[in-house]
Amino acid sequence: MEPQYKRGRSWWPGLKILDRYIMRKFLGTYIMAILMIIVVVVIFDYVEKIDDFTTTHAPLKEVLFDYYLNFIPFFINQFSALFTFIACIFFTSKLAYQTEIVAMLSGGMSFRRLMWPYFLAATVITTVSLSLSLWVIPLSQRTCVAFEQKYIPRRQRFQYDRHIYRQLEPGTFIYIRGFSKSSQQASFLALERYEDGHITSTLESSEVKFDGETKRWTSQRYITREFDKSGVETFTQHRNLDTLLNLDVLELGRLTELITTMNITELNDFIDQQRSKGSDSIRQLEVERHIRFAYPLGTFILTLIGVSLSSRKVRGGTGLHIGIGITLCFSYIMLNRVFEEFAKGGTMPPMLAVWLPNIIYAIIAVYLYRKAPK
Repeated sequence: MEPQYKRGRSWWPGLKILDRYIMRKFLGTYIMAILMIIVVVVIFDYVEKIDDFTTTHAPLKEVLFDYYLNFIPFFINQFSALFTFIACIFFTSKLAYQTEIVAMLSGGMSFRRLMWPYFLAATVITTVSLSLSLWVIPLSQRTCVAFEQKYIPRRQRFQYDRHIYRQLEPGTFIYIRGFSKSSQQASFLALERYEDGHITSTLESSEVKFDGETKRWTSQRYITREFDKSGVETFTQHRNLDTLLNLDVLELGRLTELITTMNITELNDFIDQQRSKGSDSIRQLEVERHIRFAYPLGTFILTLIGVSLSSRKVRGGTGLHIGIGITLCFSYIMLNRVFEEFAKGGTMPPMLAVWLPNIIYAIIAVYLYRKAPK
């Protein structure tokens, strides 16, 4: 009787009993690894923050459901590639040392066909990871950030930088000092305009208030300075500042926290808005956008490396496979972080820097796949 996996010549190999077995074991190992590490991380994080929770009298219900329930998706996605790699190596090594893979290959199954259920499982993980990265995590991070600003004192102090400098449009910059969210007020505001690298005018005011409904900035007094081409300054005092600026109060917050709370649609719109202003934060925003796609898609590369490494029975047992695999995976994560910093610093284009680790490890994956038992 012809084996199940040989029936048909369609590009779709189907989903046989063996495929379901491999997918169930792979995904089951992945989920168990995730659950175990989540329990450990939540316990350590709670121990670290218990003094803050006690000091600010954070209700247990909000700690559990507003903070930790929304913290878990971020953590899962952050280390999904590592858990996928470990699960893949651990499960495949067991198959190899129980001679199950040898039996499959001896029965006429190609190594390429063996990869089919692994890639189906990787597709499930990637789909979930993309959904988390693009939509779920930004929503959950809003709740987490709000909780931290309310109940963790050290986060309350760092919601806004003491000195905020933003570009409103090409040639127009704003400086804000001492902005407070609770009072919607800044201790000082300066609006500067430049032409050909030379300052042409400034507007300066103290104790400036922001109206959240009208989006206008007001103050009782302000001064303006005008500079002609020869550098001569004209100084004028005014009363009752009331101006509308191309700046939302959300843009005053720390950029890292701001972009982590945006879903992919909001992030794309924000990038377009900042690009029209000529903002110098475009690189960081572009890096964040590419990361949200590159990391989940790296699941396929790490799965291919994991199966290719651990499908062969070698001296050293499963421990050797896991050791080599974890070394490769951590080097992948480290390389991602290094190239991210290169992109943010302007050394490399954001798209190339974020995707280069995937390209490098895709080459490694193809090499190991070709060396794996046929």
